[in-house]
Amino acid sequence: MNTRTELLRDHACLVLHGPDRPGIVAAVTTFITSNKGNILSLDQYSDDANGGAFFQRVVFQRPDLAAAMPELELGLENTLGRFGLEWTLTDQSIPKRMAILASASDHCLLELLWRQRGGELPVTIPMVISNHTNSADDVRTFGVPFFHVPSQGADKSAAEAEIVKLLAGNVDFVVLARYMQILSDSFLENVGVPVINIHHSFLPAFIGAAPYRKAKERGVKLIGATSHYVTKDLDEGPIIEQDVTRVDHTHSAADLQARGAYVEREVLSRAVQWHAEDRVIRQGNQTIVF
Repeated sequence: MNTRTELLRDHACLVLHGPDRPGIVAAVTTFITSNKGNILSLDQYSDDANGGAFFQRVVFQRPDLAAAMPELELGLENTLGRFGLEWTLTDQSIPKRMAILASASDHCLLELLWRQRGGELPVTIPMVISNHTNSADDVRTFGVPFFHVPSQGADKSAAEAEIVKLLAGNVDFVVLARYMQILSDSFLENVGVPVINIHHSFLPAFIGAAPYRKAKERGVKLIGATSHYVTKDLDEGPIIEQDVTRVDHTHSAADLQARGAYVEREVLSRAVQWHAEDRVIRQGNQTIVF
């Protein structure tokens, strides 16, 4: 048993959201304590006390959690159902399975692999899939299976079908670590798990190829990165995390790209960690991050 599993044994995370109304907090805390739970942290937010939306994340410890999960889930259905709330209950000692899709650029890919191996990301990585082979040896040094799925030409259906086949039943979410392919609506539907993306924050001002060269030509003073959930609307899914760094006239286009890669690594790692720890609640095209 690894250190993280041992530390988080018998730790549950309850995440809920729905219409705000009096009594939710009392119902949740009473349910947990009456079922042998000890609340360790509780975060909540209401966007309007009068008919708004309510969001909550509770971490609690409960002896023999694994055996008690079915009973807890049934009790929560009865307790929270009358409030019209959506909820999930997870065992925090069980890391989520994260697949990574990558292309030729490997800075985000290697950052995630390094952080996972160092225990910073509470995930397992069952596979890396890439449409290039340049990172295969590096990936395998981390003990992670590498799959090469070429994706060329206008018709990506065969490549997407192969990726879906590899992912099916093996992952809880997917990360696009600078995967430079546009995913179809049918892929997102068939993969059936959340997909997280990372890209520079120049969109839509410098769309297309060579964004850092275009940014240099415009004399930008800030560069940054955005990580978001992928939806059928390209690069318009709910944002999880963003960050920026300052630049000036002395920086070349290559300098801008290097600084941009650093921000991309940081932003994507934080987004992945928050998702893996059940800290992100999607609300329409926005997120609540606890």
